[in-house]
Amino acid sequence: MDETILAPKIIFIHGYESSGHGFKGNYFRSIFSNIITPDFTGELLERMEQLKTVLKAEKKWIFIGSSFGGLMGTLYMMENPDKVEKAVLMAPALVSPLIPENFKLKKIENPVVIFHGKNDEVVPLDPVRKFAEDYFKNYKYNLVDDDHRLHATTKSIEWENISKI
Repeated sequence: MDETILAPKIIFIHGYESSGHGFKGNYFRSIFSNIITPDFTGELLERMEQLKTVLKAEKKWIFIGSSFGGLMGTLYMMENPDKVEKAVLMAPALVSPLIPENFKLKKIENPVVIFHGKNDEVVPLDPVRKFAEDYFKNYKYNLVDDDHRLHATTKSIEWENISKI
């Protein structure tokens, strides 16, 4: 049996003011042949509908979510844990003002790896760390010497074998 058919597809979910064709989207496309980097527009609920439409195409995904994209990926994973093999969240915007009040937050067992720059002036560190402690049962939190955009960190991670990150 061809193992590439069984391999999960990778999606990069960009931040609020970014696109799938910015620095990270371009970088990931240069590394992964099986990644998609769609552009999302509108506010959170509209973007979530766009994400759900994109994710219908495959049974299993690996998420790379940046900032607002980390929030989107997390909310999707809470509703569809069986469709996500792993999530790598980069400076994820897991802060209460952005999470819809009527969204039922659930603890998830999916592996989650977080990279957060200690010089991040956009997404505060403490609420993200607390969110991870409260809702991710299987996570690793990496505080890195970087800012919100995480460009240096993005280039330093050995992405080629994402399952081992």
